[in-house]
Amino acid sequence: MKKVNLYDLGLSEKHIQESKILDENLMIARVSVQYRDLYKVIMENGEIFAQVSGKMSYFSKDSIQYPAVGDWVLVDRDTDINGHAIIHHILTRKSCFERKIAGLKSDSQIIATNVDTVFICMSLNNDFNIRRLERYIAVAWESMATPVVVLTKSDLCEDIQQKLLEIGTVAMGVDVLVTSSILEEGYSSIQKYIENGRTVAFIGSSGVGKSTLINKLIGEEVLKTNGIRDDHKGKHTTTHRQLFVVPNLGVIIDTPGMRELGIVSADLERSFDDIEKIAKDCKFTDCKHEGEPHCAVREAIEKGDLDIERLKSYKKLQRELKYNELRANQLEREKIKEMFGSKGAMKQTRDFIKNKNSRR
Repeated sequence: MKKVNLYDLGLSEKHIQESKILDENLMIARVSVQYRDLYKVIMENGEIFAQVSGKMSYFSKDSIQYPAVGDWVLVDRDTDINGHAIIHHILTRKSCFERKIAGLKSDSQIIATNVDTVFICMSLNNDFNIRRLERYIAVAWESMATPVVVLTKSDLCEDIQQKLLEIGTVAMGVDVLVTSSILEEGYSSIQKYIENGRTVAFIGSSGVGKSTLINKLIGEEVLKTNGIRDDHKGKHTTTHRQLFVVPNLGVIIDTPGMRELGIVSADLERSFDDIEKIAKDCKFTDCKHEGEPHCAVREAIEKGDLDIERLKSYKKLQRELKYNELRANQLEREKIKEMFGSKGAMKQTRDFIKNKNSRR
């Protein structure tokens, strides 16, 4: 069996040093697939099945404390012939793309970790949505990975230049690539982002053509693809997150299509850099850009230099982040009250919020 060079998959010396500190007797692996409570991990001898240890399961209070696709982990064996390998530790993540789970809970779901570049895939037909793209870009920057917009199905679009102009108003500093599986265009521009030792994750709505792109890049049909529906939307194919090794290049992570991207955290300062810069000229530092005098943001809208819909999107994301923070603090207070009683709850909550703010 051909040995796997884990450095080609993104292993770093920091991972090596951290693994020695945690437990020198355990072996390094990278999570490639997750099936509920079961995982596949890639090791030097190949891919094997693994599960988390009882200790990890006991102390993990939410999903982000469990392994996710892209994670580097420490396991107790390099074969699953006599039983699944056991995952004992997750090594420090250099990036983490996550979203809020739908509903009233503040729980989050990890989409992929240790990603260098996030390909935000959006088709140029019925899936095209500028407001959703803003949301993806904000979350991608927050994840510590670099976002790249990948536009698919250009053969179904008659006004590509207009679409590119629209994207240019919300994707400042972000590369934009145009592709078509029918015309087989744009693949070479994507390949330059896939390098040995680096990881690219494909993110986007269902049916935008992520699987088709990945099959083309890998050079074989590793993912099932379906045709176009009568309404020109693609059919959903991917059902779980999965990591693929591209021969002689790097690593690709495929993700299921997301109908919506609930925000856990987002880098609005970077993704809405245009509004942030304009707002510096407002008369009041706490200007809400609503009815205040000498509001530079409102003046920019009146002059046509800023789209009012972009401001609405910016304020909506701000409200979501504020709500998530308040909700998280409320849940923490309830946990602390349960653990320490009402007397200790107030002090513990203050300490929690203070420590949380200091980490930002």
